[in-house]
Amino acid sequence: QVQLVESGGGLVQPGGSLRLSCTASGRAFSMYAMGWYRQAPGKQRELVAEITKGGSTNYADSVKGRFIISRDNAKNTVYLQMDSLKPEDTAVYYCNAVWSVRSYWGQGTQVTVSS
Repeated sequence: QVQLVESGGGLVQPGGSLRLSCTASGRAFSMYAMGWYRQAPGKQRELVAEITKGGSTNYADSVKGRFIISRDNAKNTVYLQMDSLKPEDTAVYYCNAVWSVRSYWGQGTQVTVSS
């Protein structure tokens, strides 16, 4: 029903910035709650940021004040602006869409923060 494609990952130095994008196919994008998760090697996947269909946002404490999630329903796209990146932000970042009991995941994009 929904296919998600992430982009924008890469290698960045500590203190740098990246903007991740997730573009969704399918109808009714505006009805989905969207989120960004990340998973580092050997660790569980964790919620980074989420945004409801109404635009309310929530962030993990570890990224609060540094990351901003936003959505553009006209473009079927959710963004994650990441500033002041730290090495501990290194992970594969996944886009997630939820509507009721339905949940969809993107393929993930690698973010590496290193000197």
